[in-house]
Amino acid sequence: MRKIIVTTVLAIVAMAANAQKFALIDMEYILKNVPAYERANEQLNQVSKRWQAEVEALNTEAQTMYKNYQNEVVFLSQEQKKAKQDAIMQKEKESSDLKRKYFGPEGELFKKRTALMTPIQEEIYNAVKDISDLRGYSLVLDRASDAGIIFGSPKIDISNEVLQKLGYAN
Repeated sequence: MRKIIVTTVLAIVAMAANAQKFALIDMEYILKNVPAYERANEQLNQVSKRWQAEVEALNTEAQTMYKNYQNEVVFLSQEQKKAKQDAIMQKEKESSDLKRKYFGPEGELFKKRTALMTPIQEEIYNAVKDISDLRGYSLVLDRASDAGIIFGSPKIDISNEVLQKLGYAN
């Protein structure tokens, strides 16, 4: 299915190439040369490590509670066993909930990444759009993405021009 889509897109691009201009960018290269992106990634890594440590601390606490329970189980009454089991399960649930809160699909890490990266992406998009409008490009493809670009001439790569437009001359 993916090959059909890529082939269709390339066929459309080839047919339209006679009448329209197109260019390539290398988004990985551009992002690597934007200091704000590196800073944002570093912030995300630090926050992620801190949150992961919190989750691991709860997991360790639950494991310790379970080991203690195993050592004491023969001396406990039925009510005490039930209370300890409930406490262990509650601690495991806390850990799971915290992990979901921080790292889930709509979690805090996702929100933080969106907040930090969206302005950078918009700035790059606006620079690409300005260059495209100026030069009359109808289509700009990202050679770094997995779009099936086998070869792209360096002559049509405007990555350095995008960096210059953003103020990061290279």
